[in-house]
Parts: sequence; structure tokens; C-alpha cells
Amino acid sequence: ATPGTIFFQFMVHISQFGACCVVFCSEFSSFLDVIMVKSLFRQVLDRLSGRRELKEPFPAPPPVILFSGSGRNSSKGLRRQKRDWVIPPINVAENSRGPFPQMLVSIRSDQDQDISIRYSITGVGADQPPNEVFNIDPVLGKMFVTKPLDREHRSSYHLRAHAVDMNGNQVENPIDLYIFVIDMNDNRPEFKNQVYNGSVDEGSKPGTYVMHVSAFDADDNTTANGMVRYRILSQMPHSPIPNMFTINSETGDIVTVAPGLDREKVSQYTIIVQATDMEGNLNFGLSNTATAIITVTDINDNPPMLTSRTFSGEVPENKVDIVVANLTVIDADQPHSPNWNAIYRIISGDPSGHFTIRTDPVSNDGMVTVVKPVDYEMNRAFMLTVVVSNQAHLASGIQSSLQSTAGVTISVQDVNEAPYFPTNPKHIRFEEGIPAGTTLTTFSASDPDRLQMQQTIRYSKLNDPADWLSINRTNGQIITTAILDRESVYVKNNIYEATFLATDNGSPVASGTGTLQIYLIDINDNSPALIPKESQICERMSKNVNGVNITAADDDTDPNAGPFVFELPKIPASIRRNWTISRISGDYARLGLRYQVYLEPGVYEVPVIVLDSGNPPLSNRSIIKVKVCPCDEHGDCTTLGAVAAAGLGTGAIISILICIIILLSMVLLFVVWIKRREKERQTKQLLIDPEDDVRDNILKYDEEGGGEEDQDYDLSQLQQPDSLEHIISKPPGVRRVDERPIIPESQYPIRPVVPHPGDIGDFIHEGLRAADNDPTAPPYDSLLVFDYEGSGSTAGSVSSLNSSSTGDQDYDYLNDWGPRFKKLADMYGGGVED
Repeated sequence: ATPGTIFFQFMVHISQFGACCVVFCSEFSSFLDVIMVKSLFRQVLDRLSGRRELKEPFPAPPPVILFSGSGRNSSKGLRRQKRDWVIPPINVAENSRGPFPQMLVSIRSDQDQDISIRYSITGVGADQPPNEVFNIDPVLGKMFVTKPLDREHRSSYHLRAHAVDMNGNQVENPIDLYIFVIDMNDNRPEFKNQVYNGSVDEGSKPGTYVMHVSAFDADDNTTANGMVRYRILSQMPHSPIPNMFTINSETGDIVTVAPGLDREKVSQYTIIVQATDMEGNLNFGLSNTATAIITVTDINDNPPMLTSRTFSGEVPENKVDIVVANLTVIDADQPHSPNWNAIYRIISGDPSGHFTIRTDPVSNDGMVTVVKPVDYEMNRAFMLTVVVSNQAHLASGIQSSLQSTAGVTISVQDVNEAPYFPTNPKHIRFEEGIPAGTTLTTFSASDPDRLQMQQTIRYSKLNDPADWLSINRTNGQIITTAILDRESVYVKNNIYEATFLATDNGSPVASGTGTLQIYLIDINDNSPALIPKESQICERMSKNVNGVNITAADDDTDPNAGPFVFELPKIPASIRRNWTISRISGDYARLGLRYQVYLEPGVYEVPVIVLDSGNPPLSNRSIIKVKVCPCDEHGDCTTLGAVAAAGLGTGAIISILICIIILLSMVLLFVVWIKRREKERQTKQLLIDPEDDVRDNILKYDEEGGGEEDQDYDLSQLQQPDSLEHIISKPPGVRRVDERPIIPESQYPIRPVVPHPGDIGDFIHEGLRAADNDPTAPPYDSLLVFDYEGSGSTAGSVSSLNSSSTGDQDYDYLNDWGPRFKKLADMYGGGVED
């Protein structure tokens, strides 16, 4: 088979469908063009015939592909190898209706006449996923497609054909098979979104870009099957014209085509956009639709307009932060946007800035508000000129309205104003110490209501911390009621402050306050006081040891305070004989013992005279207590010296120490006695003699026999045996009374070392209860065997003790004798025999 034969067979196959006339071309590219033309014409015929299955009365034989050369050497030597042929691709239409398997091509080797050959194919779609899309008859070499192909899932397949002998040896070189899936228009265009949102400013010019829509077609976009075209189906509303927008059929861009967009008339448009494949051919193409919502955005093309040319309001004087007038405005732009928000300005009539206009964020009204108090006596009315504008500038070409300006008349109402002090606070200066009854000043107030109201002002005291002042009720004259003292706690930084009240007789009554500040000038009225009041000094002064530094405190200020003069009084003479004062500075001096003067340790009261620098100066005689004590080498008082300096002699100190030692010894002896007594209480038994203690002791008495007739009895049998060996060794049988059982002995309660007297009775009862329940304690619970004593007795019967017939006897008193007689009470206390 030659390439010409293959080409001729394909031509015959195409001609039988009658779809088109194929122009013969020997070039491979022309051959592919013919295949594409065949596919296109087949689709056209399928649509025209309602996709009826075409019956081929004379089906053309499938093309045959021969292997291009031998894969083995001839036995007669080397043979010239044939050149390889380029195998044209195999085209298969997608979505074929079958029947399947459908034969595509026949593959054979030119050596199949000599040997048995087996054919196979490998690759994606054969032995690789998706498997078994293609298969081949291993004997005949016919290759089939087993199911409909989907180009959108996979557009091409690459297979390799193999030819081997029965032993699996390669007979021919593998050949490549390329299978292309021919696209069919089986997919509608799909929009990325069902609803698109766009916007455009109102008043936009034609050709203004609005938005973009796009659709995707899964078919081959290199063919008409995947070429999408757009168009607008409808527009709602049709105002101002039905076709305000157009769409680019290829790109999907929507633009305006007509002027007249006005948000105040139409704020939103709804457009239905259709996308059609087959390059927009409505007869053959598949279509889909989407919705485009176009919002007309607002621009500031409507200036705000006040609803009136004039507005009016009233304001009480001296009131702030109140609304006195309300300005209403109309704006057709979008509410609560910068194009709608109003801004009000006062352009004239308020030079002092008493008013401002605030915008209500909800209603957009202007609220004329007082920000600075107005005075009826100064201005009875205000004529304001107000202009309103938007937060955003007006659009280009839009002029302001004449209704954007209005006049506002504000009338001021007169009210009763409180009196006020022209000078507040008022400052005056006086020396301290001025006597009571002195007139300081007149602190008067003024009434601002001077036009319509004539009122009387009365004065009173509001705050006078020290109660030094009084004020005349009618004229405000300030008079002192006590001496002014600069050193008082009520004076701060030399200033005394008092507050007064001025009240008018208006309706309603109004009052105002004023503060009077009195600066008190200091005079020398305080004597200096010596500091410190106490100190200590060594009993022997040396040249290297300093004395006591003293100073003074004066409540006055300069020049009535320091520098101070320190002197020792002349009387008594011993003061100057023993002590001396040397000046250190203007405010300090040193007090010390004179050189080589010795004083006994103790406390000495040294008088010192202090004078200040006032004119005239004031003096003060002060006492400083100086402790004279022995000192160490560092000049510090020793401990013994400090005690001695307290005023006690050596003998007194020794006596005190001895008393302290005796007191400590007594305390120690008392503690030892307490410890010893506690120890004795812990080790001491009962207060009685141990021999007389009957709580747990066995009392032994002299044994008295039963008389002369009982001398032959062995009384030792009645006593507890010392050993148990003879009892353990005896055979089982009758036991004597002196035999105790061989069982563990019971545990008796242990008596405390130091029992409490109240516990003795409890201890006895516990021991008794344990002994009663102890089988190992005598008398033993054993079988008693007695010797035979004869048939009778000379004493006679004693049965008469229980056979009295004199009458019933009451034994109930036995119940009162305690638990020891309980058994006896149970036997005889019933009173009635069973």
C-alpha cells in the first residue's frame, strides 16, 4: 500500500457521504484541510437532517496502514531498509452514535504472508488510563474505537502500534498513530456569573464604559463552535429610550450609546445579555443569557435649596448650647451622601460669633445654635445671612440656586441676670494685728439689668473660714470682727480669702458671688523659740569635742525673724560660770561647757535668751535640757553614762541591778518548782498507801478451818495451783475446781499512771466486767465432783427456808440492789410462781 492508495481510499469514503467536493491535493497539508471540510459539512448535514443517522449503502473499506520496514535481517545478508512513511493523523468525530466498536484503521505487515503476526497498541486510551477506549484485533490488525469520544475531556490520543511473531519477537518497528477528536458544537456558552453588577455616573456621555460580561464555551475556540458573540436582548426600564446601552459583540464590554442618564429619574437598569456560539449565528449556534444590573451613581447635579427665604427664632440672654431656629432644605441628590449632606454658613450678621449652624445628620436640617451668651442690654436682635452648600462640589456646569441663601432673624429675650462684682477676685493689703471694727474696703456688685429692671442688691457673707469679717447688707462695706493674724492656719501664703454673695430682688431672684483676698503684711508679733529642747554633752569638754548646736524658730518672716542673738542669763551666776555660747552664723550658735569644767553626770536645765531681728526685737527665755554623761574616745555617751545622766547615782544604779537579779532568780525558782510539781503529779500514785489500795490487789487473810471435824481436809485444793503441768498431763475426764482451762488469758484494762479520782469507779467496773467474762479466772467453769457425805445429816432439812406458808413476800426491793442481785431479783421478784 502506497500513500497514494491511502489518500484515494479516504477520498472514496468522503465522497460517499456527499457532503462536499474535495479538491485533490497531494500535499499533506491539503489532505488535513480536506478532513476539516468533511467534518464541517457533516455537521451541517446532521443539523439539516435533524441529526438523522446517515446510512451508507456502500461503506468504504477502512484505510490500511503498512509497516514501513522490516525489523529483522534476512538470512541472505543485509537488505536495504525502506524509508519511513509519515502516517497522517486519524480524525474521529466526538459524540459519535456508533455502532461501537467502530473500526478506524487496519494495520498490517508485509511479512504476514510468511509468518503469523500478532498486532497490539499501547498508549493513553489503550493500555493506559483511560483504558480500552481503543483496541485492536491481534490477528487481523483492525483498530476500533469502543465508545463515544469527548473532545472537551481529551482532544487527541497518541498510540503506538506493534507487530510481533508468535514468540513475542519484534517483527516490525513500532509506528506512531495520532488520533484527533473532531469538535462538535455540543456545549453552550456559559457566563461566569448569572448576575453582573456595574455602575455609571448619571449624565455620562455616549461611549462611556459601564461594565464587562464574559462567557466561556468549552468547544474548540479555533472553530466556529467556540466563537462566542454577545448582544443585548432587553433593557428595563425603557426610560428615556429603550436602547441606552450597547455591547461589544466580541469583547462583552457594555457602554452607553445615548445621553440622558438621570439618577433622580431612573436609578437602576436591568439588561438581559445573550451569548451565542457559531459566531453569533442564531440558526445554528447555541445560546445562553445573563443579567446585567447597571446602577446609575449620583453626582452633585442638584444644589440644595432652602424651603424659605426667611427664618426666625428667639433666644434668652446668657443661654448657650440651645437651638433657636431650624432651617429646612431640599436636595434631590442621593440622601446621606456627600452630594446631599448640607453645610450651613453664616456669612453676615454675627461678627462676634454668638451663633453656629449644625447639620442634623438625619433630616439634613440646619440647627442655629447659641455658642456664646448674648446680652439683651447689648443686642436685642440679630439679622443673620445664611448660605447652604453640599459637602461635595457641584458637578461641572451646574450653577448654585438662588434659594441657597436665606435670612434668619434672632430676637433676644431679656431675663433677670445675677449681680456681678466688677473686680473679682478683689485684692487688698493690710498689716496683721489690726483691731476689730476696722473698715477694710467696700466690696460692691453691679446689676446688668439696667434698661428695663430697677433692682436692689443685698450682700451677705458666704464663706469666712476664721470669722474675721462682716459685710454691710446694703452697701457691701467690709469690717473686721477680730484681729487678723498672718500666722493663722486659715492664711495661705500670707493671703486670707473670703467669699461674699450679692442677691437682687428680681423675679426669679438671682445672685452672684465675689471673692475678697486680703494680703496680710507681717509684723513682729512672735517671739523666737529655742531649738532643740533637749540634748546631751560629754562631762569633760576638750578642744576637739564640739558642743550642742542650737537655733531658733520664729513664726514671723523676714525681717522680723533671723538673724538671732543667743545669750546666757546673768542670773544665776553658775550658768555663765559653767556654760558658754559661741556664735556660728546668723541663725545658729553652739552651747557647751567651759574648758576644764567638770560636771557630774546628770540632766541640767540651761536657760538661753533668744532675740530676733524685729524692730523692736522680741526676746524669749527658753530652757534646754542638757544631759551630761561620760563619753568614749569617739565622743559618744556610754551606756552607763547615759543611765547616770538620767539623774541616778552609782549607788542607785547598783541597787537597781541587784533588784533585777533577785527578781530574775525568783522567777527562775518559781519555774523550777512548777516543773518539779508537774513531774511529781505524773509519777505519784493514789494518795493512799499502796498496801491499802484495793483496786487491783489480792487481800490475803488467815485461813480458819471448818472446825475440829474439818481438820482432815486438804484446804490447798481450794487454792489456785501454782503450775498447770499436772493439769495439762492429766487425761481427759473430770476436772477439779482448781483446774483452769488452757486458753489465752484475757487482757485486762491497764490502769493509768496518774488516774483521775473520778475515773477510779470506771476502772473498777471495767476490771470487774473483764473478770466476769474471763474463763481463766477462778472460780473455774469446771465440773465439780464432791465426795459422798452419807445418807443423812443430824442438822436436819433446810428446805423450810423456801416453804413458808405465812403469805406472799415482796422481793421487788432486790431490783434496787444493783446488777449483782439482778439474777436473784429475776427469780423472786415476779411475785407469782409459774
